[in-house]
Amino acid sequence: MNTFKNTLPKTGWLGFKENWKADLLSGMLVSLIALPLSLGIASASGFPPIMGVMTAIIGGVVVAFFAGSELTIKGPAAGMIVICAGAVEELGRGNAELGWKLALGAVVISGLIQILFGIFKVAKLADFFPLSAVHGMLAAIGIIIMGKQLHFVMGIAPSELKGKEPLELIAMLPHSIMNMNKEVAIIGLVSLLIMFGLPMIKNATIKKAPPALIVLIVAIVLEQLLHLDSEPFRSVKPLVNPGEFEINFNTDFTAMTDPSLLPIFFKYLLLFTVIGSIESLLTGKAIDLLDPYKRKANLSKDLAAVGIGNTLAGLLGGLPMISEVARSSANINNGGKTRWANLFHGLFLLLFVVALVPIIKMIPVAALAAMLIFIGFKLAHPREFGHTYQIGKDQLAIFVVTIVTTLATDLLIGIGAGILLELIMHLANGVHVKSTFKPLLKVEAREVGELFTIQIEHSAVFSNWIKIKKTLNEIPRKKTIIIDLSKTKLIDHSVMENLSHYQSDYISDGGKFVLKGLEKHKAFSHHKLAGRKLA
Repeated sequence: MNTFKNTLPKTGWLGFKENWKADLLSGMLVSLIALPLSLGIASASGFPPIMGVMTAIIGGVVVAFFAGSELTIKGPAAGMIVICAGAVEELGRGNAELGWKLALGAVVISGLIQILFGIFKVAKLADFFPLSAVHGMLAAIGIIIMGKQLHFVMGIAPSELKGKEPLELIAMLPHSIMNMNKEVAIIGLVSLLIMFGLPMIKNATIKKAPPALIVLIVAIVLEQLLHLDSEPFRSVKPLVNPGEFEINFNTDFTAMTDPSLLPIFFKYLLLFTVIGSIESLLTGKAIDLLDPYKRKANLSKDLAAVGIGNTLAGLLGGLPMISEVARSSANINNGGKTRWANLFHGLFLLLFVVALVPIIKMIPVAALAAMLIFIGFKLAHPREFGHTYQIGKDQLAIFVVTIVTTLATDLLIGIGAGILLELIMHLANGVHVKSTFKPLLKVEAREVGELFTIQIEHSAVFSNWIKIKKTLNEIPRKKTIIIDLSKTKLIDHSVMENLSHYQSDYISDGGKFVLKGLEKHKAFSHHKLAGRKLA
């Protein structure tokens, strides 16, 4: 670990000269993943597909210079599909082009708010949300993505799905299977087989090939063999219509002056800002854990950079961007070392859209749908349910309630239901209302400022973690910290996991971090990060 720290990659222009070969290679490989996914995410969001690539280009070519992280890749994400599609549909009221332009207005304002979030260091508010509710929200998004994209794999015309709610789309699946377009379905099912099957192959050489790129190649070959561009298939719109890649200001802010649209506008402004910020911050934290050099991102600066990207993307017609976890992980796995890899990824995408538009027009919609189904499945993987159950039945209840409520209503109400349920559970477990949001902390410094003991009383739960974390951050690094939890009535799972990550980070920086006082607490499960209640 210390070896890594002593050989940290240089930053800025020196970092370019030192690492440009590794970053160029990684950026190129990541762009091959980003191209089809950006097209698919934009298409599923109700935006012109090429605008997904526009967002990714801005995320690389522009945002790389402002980011607070060296390794994250910025671009459109599947987790925002449900929000974007909802904004286009509700704001446009059946007019997709108008809905897209009005949604862009919300993206721009959201980007400006994210810039302010970064300047005023509001990134810490992401720590307020209970982890099981966040995972439940992401799982619900995965289910919604799969519920809609499975119809496109079967060759169902978009007009048949228009205006359908998530549960309606899921209920329609047997009908779509019975009435599938066989030629389109062949491409869709082969694409699904590649997406799910390729990662299972053990061969190291094959594993290096991006499944999405293989899907593109195979799907285009099948499209040519099956002649999907011919007249009989026009009604189901089987091929991607990417739109024009051009610099135009398509943003429409009139929803802010229309009393009938204003509540809808503010709803999606809130969703773009809150969900996009949370996803970006969670990705930043996750990539910090994967960084072989153990660098720590400046999450406030990174959020402001995402805001800059969203403001520009919204003005030019693009989707909202986040720090995207799958592409960022691929960047690390491909040997990326600095932010220049993100820049190269954007430049390669720019080259692709300039040179490869005729090929992009040959991509079957079913192939992009298969890629999105794979992403949706990972978000809502059955393993997530099993893992949450292992942490505790209470966390599984929050997880499931968030999913079900989101599917039946929307994302805001869904995550709100998860938060409310956890708060009710805390009160039922004896947490005093006063300590729900404000923990009682006592800090004692000894041995000439080398040993710090923090005693937490009453409760340590997700809703007061921000204050606990602030107290921890005020203690110098490379000291000894003892967290005494003996007088807490309840420590929930979110705090247990957050303390575990903080402990790991503090120790990796050369300090000592000890949790004590849990002997008399009863865990809600055998999981090491389960919530605990004073017996």
